[in-house]
Amino acid sequence: MKYLLQIYPHQGPEDWARLSADEQDALVAEYLEVSRSPGVVDGAQLQPADTATTVRVADGETLLTDGPFMDAKEHVGGFLLVEADDLDGALDLAARIPAARMGGAVEVRPLVER
Repeated sequence: MKYLLQIYPHQGPEDWARLSADEQDALVAEYLEVSRSPGVVDGAQLQPADTATTVRVADGETLLTDGPFMDAKEHVGGFLLVEADDLDGALDLAARIPAARMGGAVEVRPLVER
């Protein structure tokens, strides 16, 4: 079964800037290690939420809004697409993602497979 792991980091750009270069390198290495784990199909880090553009279509007219759809405390910072035998396998992988232990969260959601 395939699962989407949506990563909600606790730290923002200002928190990242407070880390030493060695701390930043160690975190990047952890994320890369998880992304290279067996079963990981794809993944990526996203640009900050304020770079988003939201698209809506109402009455045939396309409406564009700068920024994310909703004003929220947490925004998706990245994702992994994984293939695991079951939910427990996906959850084990999610628990290894640094954001999960650093005050952020990882949402694990099964994909609809057709």
